[in-house]
Amino acid sequence: MGHADGSAASGMARREDLRLVTGHGRYSADWNLPGQLHAVFLRADRAHAEIVGFDASRALAHPGVKAVLTGEDARATGFKSLPNIVGYPGKDGQQIRKPFHPILAMGRVRYVGEPVAMIVADTAAIAEDARELIDVEYRDLASTTSFDDAIRDGAPQLHEEIPGNLALEFESGDAAAVDAAFSSAAHVSTLTVDSQRLVGNALEPRACLVAFDDKSGGYTIHVPLQGVGGMKGQLAHVSGIEKDKITLVAQDVGGSFGVRGGAYPEYFALMIAARKLGRPVKWVATRTETFMSDCHGRALSLTGELALDPDGRFLAIRWTDRADLGAYGGPFGSFIATKNLTVTIGGVYRIPAMFASTRLAYTNTVPISAYRGAGRPDIAYAIERLVDYAAHEHGFDAIELRRRNFIAPDAMPYQTPNAGAYDSGDFRAVMEDALERADWNGYPGRRIESQRIGKLRGIGIATYLEAGGGGAAPKDQVAVEFDERGGMMLYAVTQSSGQGHETVFPQIVAETLGIAAANIRFHPSPPSADLVGNGTGGSRGVLGTGSAFLVLARKLIDLARPHAAATLEVSESDVTYAGGRFQSAVRAERNDVKSKDERLAEITFIDLACSLSGTKPHPLDTTAEGVFGTTYPNGCHIAEVEIDPDTGTSTVLRYTAVDDLGTVINPTLVAGQVHGGVMQGAGQVFGEKAVYDPETGQLLTASFADYFMPHAGLLRHIDVHEHPVPTPTNALGAKGVGEAGCSGSLPALVNATVDALRPLGITHLDMPFTPARMWAAIEETRKAK
Repeated sequence: MGHADGSAASGMARREDLRLVTGHGRYSADWNLPGQLHAVFLRADRAHAEIVGFDASRALAHPGVKAVLTGEDARATGFKSLPNIVGYPGKDGQQIRKPFHPILAMGRVRYVGEPVAMIVADTAAIAEDARELIDVEYRDLASTTSFDDAIRDGAPQLHEEIPGNLALEFESGDAAAVDAAFSSAAHVSTLTVDSQRLVGNALEPRACLVAFDDKSGGYTIHVPLQGVGGMKGQLAHVSGIEKDKITLVAQDVGGSFGVRGGAYPEYFALMIAARKLGRPVKWVATRTETFMSDCHGRALSLTGELALDPDGRFLAIRWTDRADLGAYGGPFGSFIATKNLTVTIGGVYRIPAMFASTRLAYTNTVPISAYRGAGRPDIAYAIERLVDYAAHEHGFDAIELRRRNFIAPDAMPYQTPNAGAYDSGDFRAVMEDALERADWNGYPGRRIESQRIGKLRGIGIATYLEAGGGGAAPKDQVAVEFDERGGMMLYAVTQSSGQGHETVFPQIVAETLGIAAANIRFHPSPPSADLVGNGTGGSRGVLGTGSAFLVLARKLIDLARPHAAATLEVSESDVTYAGGRFQSAVRAERNDVKSKDERLAEITFIDLACSLSGTKPHPLDTTAEGVFGTTYPNGCHIAEVEIDPDTGTSTVLRYTAVDDLGTVINPTLVAGQVHGGVMQGAGQVFGEKAVYDPETGQLLTASFADYFMPHAGLLRHIDVHEHPVPTPTNALGAKGVGEAGCSGSLPALVNATVDALRPLGITHLDMPFTPARMWAAIEETRKAK
């Protein structure tokens, strides 16, 4: 693994790792409270049905059972529908048609896995036994499990108030300008790509422990999350409880990728039970529940049309998209399929006219929400497949076609025709860097080597761009508190789920102050300040929270300066700061004379902080904040894939990633994020897919016996390099990295696979490229001959 300057990966080593790999992490399921009860959920075993009878009498009579809660109990609390964040209008001003999303099913179930009742008992085992004693009588209804089926005439209706199951039609761009460009185009290419439904499957299954304090009326909730602010806001909105009455506790979170960003029905049911029973209540999901109740991701179908002039210059691009929201739509599902999907519909290319229309529909499936990239990898994949497809369809060189259409660096900031402005980037330079590092020109020889052993080999390129940052909170705030030894505890509302916050945030402050990071720690939940911020969504951990910590560190120097001047007995104007020390030129001159009243010429920041301890709050305790805009991470990924035509097995032989992530603070953490993102993309490309039976609505891939799990051997060789173009939109110049690997790997790997199959006459296949699907496609071409 290398970097743009040729150096090895560097930066402060990850602090978290020793604790996590030695089993000393503390996840949500590891928390326990005295007197706690345990909960399990009875879930719908069918996709669509009316609840015509419910009898929990035998369960309630079972020894150790404390309560059985149903939708009626939830209704009685006055809790609102689970949230949906789309408040903006769609086509012709229409508002999204969002059904009531209950905590526990009320009158009807709409997907397999929907919680119907919660059983609370002295132990989880007792609760599980009691669950088997509940009798539910259903009247089965027809179900629908795909977008196309859901919107057809006569399709089963999920919600009476939403005829046709259509939630929203959304448009972005100038349809008339696009139509005009297409009418004069010399070449037009059209391609439909599916980004299949996925199960997030974080390493840590969801768990939640809720305690209610009758005296204060407050709740303490131990739960996996991405950020305190977002989770607290959703909990408060649905429950009607003031935010200051909700305390969230999370130390370690075993993966999120957006799946942990929302408040799930189970959390509210536990809140109701904890208050009703006067004891803490805990629930830990099984892996099967993860498959059936965690929000799924992707589930998008994108049809792209590209108009070109005779020389291959792009004139216009048009998208017609379809989005499956699941039974209710997760908190972010409709946002993903509208604004998130359309903000970068032109990618890295100068395209004068752009337009996108999206339709969103409800189906009898698990609700859709964010999954690593949340629409941005999907549109990056679709754009780069369409560009590659157009190049081969019309006889253009795929590399030269990209060169001809890149947005130039001197056009930055570049205002897109339909959305925001790209802040910075040098897309051609990034691609040229990647071509050289991947030895693109040497590929023909490597292809011949594969042909000699009877294998098909392909090379694929993707010059992706995605939007990072954003967020609902108006700003990012951080805080610091000092101890008596001068040590610092940093606070923010962003929660790490593997990114390395305990490493990088102290590193930013330490490097700015010029002191050892050993003196600084980070905690994601401030005890004494009601901070706001945007969590980690949209790859904004470092660019948002990190920039705020840079502002904080600079503020600390200014705050400490008068105290240093008093200690050195000089005026503030005589004090300078460098290398972790306040210095006085006046004192230094006196020291040269070696006068008898010789005093300090300098004092370290840490010593000064120690000398000021003894009062609470510490004189240097403070907060800082900043407003940091959207950034556009981009890069060029190049993959080489080899296929065994006799088995359909695909092997990734080489993978090169060159990314413009702006200023890189810690290359080790960046490399880890890119590796993980590329691997998740590879999982989608080569195996992952949530499959429903179209007749029954049953989830057929509800365990790892049937659902593909990416493994280390899937990606044996990867080179990660940086080509930074710092952004002016935040204090650090960072662009974010969390979704970059996914955004680049989906199109690069698919383009490489299709390139390997192209000699057989195959010009497109949809993911996933399982051995069975690949073998069948190859056999079909053989039969045709």
